Amino acid sequence: MPQELFGRAALITGAGVGIGRACAVALAKAGATIGVHYRSSVEEARETVRMVEEAGARAVLLQADLTDEAAANRIVDEFTFAVGRLDVLFNNAGDPLQRTPLADCSLELWRKAFDVNATSAFLVTRRAIPHLRTSGHGSIINNLSLSVQTGGAGGAGPYAAAKGALQVMTRTLSRELAPQVRVNAIMPGVVETRHHEVFSTPERMESYRQQTPLGRNATPDEVAGAVLFLASDASSFTTGAIIDISGGRFLR
Repeated sequence: MPQELFGRAALITGAGVGIGRACAVALAKAGATIGVHYRSSVEEARETVRMVEEAGARAVLLQADLTDEAAANRIVDEFTFAVGRLDVLFNNAGDPLQRTPLADCSLELWRKAFDVNATSAFLVTRRAIPHLRTSGHGSIINNLSLSVQTGGAGGAGPYAAAKGALQVMTRTLSRELAPQVRVNAIMPGVVETRHHEVFSTPERMESYRQQTPLGRNATPDEVAGAVLFLASDASSFTTGAIIDISGGRFLR
């Protein structure tokens, strides 16, 4: 089947909760060995490992602060040493950090937003490229945000700007790494995860639902379906693409 991943290895950053966990399980069910990266949520990451193994796949637990170059390099090295290959990289890790208008944003927060949401993906990707080039099925998937479209409403400007940099990196790498590696991105809308329990109110979540033509917010499993597609041979002629998973909120 085109979406089978038996014999392949996928490294997922930020795999302890939410979208990362759902994607780890989906790719595991398709047959992939999974690298489960986390920064600080060790118990949640261990639960992801348990779910991956319950799905019948092997999991490798990896801890790192990906804004540190040596740590980012280390998780790629540890995973490829343990598994012997790397076929899929899903750059999922990221964090809005805090909401603030750009006019009030400190230089420290601006730099941290870029480190956490763009530089971290760059560091992991750079280390992974040699392995992906020799895979025969190399695929990079970056997790963007619809804040790239909105400009970061509600004080999410620094986060949106960093995700915009990741969007450009997606397009650049799709040219530079072709034909050995395909590079694509997903652009989720509002997904029912712990993220929105922290950064959104119930009233705001209801507003999002009302703005969405499909009449609801997404689940992590629905995002995982798109990631599985981009990781697999079902998307073998797709590179440089950005898949909008917003329920039609930004129909033009």
